[in-house]
Amino acid sequence: MSTIANTSPSSSQTKAQIFYLTLGCAKNEVDTDRMRSLLQKADFVDAHSVEEADLVLINTCSFLESATSESIEATLDIAEQVESGVSLKPIVMCGCVPSRYSGDLEQELPEVAAFVPVEQEDGIVGVVEGLLNLNDNTDQPMCGPYRTIEGASAYVKISDGCNRNCTFCAIPNIRGRYYSRTYEEIASEVQLLVEGGVREIVLVGQDTGVWGRDLKPRRSLAWLVRSLAEIVRPYDVWLRILYLQPEGMTDELIDAFREVDELVPYIDIPIQHCSERILKLMGRRGNPQELAQLFSRLRDEIPGMVLRTTAMAGFPSETEEEFRELCEFVRKQSFDYCSVFAYSAEDGTKAALLDAQIDEQTKLERTQELLDIAEQSGFAATAAHVGELVDVIIDGVEESSEGLELVGHTWFQAPDSDGALHIEQGEAAVGDKLRCRVVDAFCYELVGIVTD
Repeated sequence: MSTIANTSPSSSQTKAQIFYLTLGCAKNEVDTDRMRSLLQKADFVDAHSVEEADLVLINTCSFLESATSESIEATLDIAEQVESGVSLKPIVMCGCVPSRYSGDLEQELPEVAAFVPVEQEDGIVGVVEGLLNLNDNTDQPMCGPYRTIEGASAYVKISDGCNRNCTFCAIPNIRGRYYSRTYEEIASEVQLLVEGGVREIVLVGQDTGVWGRDLKPRRSLAWLVRSLAEIVRPYDVWLRILYLQPEGMTDELIDAFREVDELVPYIDIPIQHCSERILKLMGRRGNPQELAQLFSRLRDEIPGMVLRTTAMAGFPSETEEEFRELCEFVRKQSFDYCSVFAYSAEDGTKAALLDAQIDEQTKLERTQELLDIAEQSGFAATAAHVGELVDVIIDGVEESSEGLELVGHTWFQAPDSDGALHIEQGEAAVGDKLRCRVVDAFCYELVGIVTD
């Protein structure tokens, strides 16, 4: 299945070919897709490699210093390809890196022809036409939604920016203040996607739980989910929510998880830590008792719920005792999925100025120990699904040692995040939903057989 949503070129003329490279999170994938759809509407087409492209567009991530370095290295690698035999072509750097370091990039990266920060991405057609000397006044007014999706799942941004003051995070400096997209915008996009064949809608944002509080009339995430369920129900489509903060788990939202069949009972709540002192230094709230009570309530009130979280090791001044407290908390909670990160001192954040920064070796050792604990729980949770009958959305076909196999994901596996389910025998197209029995597990991967 290949879904093209409202992106047909306005004429039969092809202006140029563009190669897209996206780095970072699912929210960046959405931003790239929006730019691609705008460019397709203006008669640009996709290139499948740098070699055949007339222009390269790189959408960057700058959440962590390592992500910034990866973005710059990827840009330089493409620039080297351009210089080593491929016809010269402009490189456009979009997204978080230009938003965060706008004043320094032109001198630091002369290989890049144009820098497009997040807030200017809707003007990408004009930027590209200018670089390729194709200015012909063909820009069209924005009247979305514009999407172009190839695959069974689609991320939909319901908000951008963040009003939280987490001391380790540079996102508010990059993305600005929190704002909710209107229901009308979101609903139109979702309608377009499901009509095009998408089988799962994944709602994302920097802080999805507070969606709608800045709108007039004021809305809630639970209201949004119930409203979107009415749209996707005739198409047999799953709804999934990512990036909920603990405070976002309201009574209303818990009821929605329990009562809305289209909303999979998969809850993604990053805790970062459990120590009350460390959380306070992070600019966050909570303590081990409050977090444990929340997770206990969710498990009691939402049968079969799957829980994902994120934890950070080596925050400034974290003591050995506080690290042990975090390890024990993660072990006791037995999360289905737990991403583990080493603290990174990010430019422009308050935490980077704190005393008692942890040395790199200690951070790495703590991160690995915490990861081992998280994987022990996660692998066991994955193996516990062996024997179950599950619906599987087919995402693609891969080559295995036994030949070609179908690869998909279940409701308890977020696409591109949590492993996959592999089917060695069977025929299906991308986007098909099959009924399978889980027969084996390895780490976060599952093996299934088709039962109908």
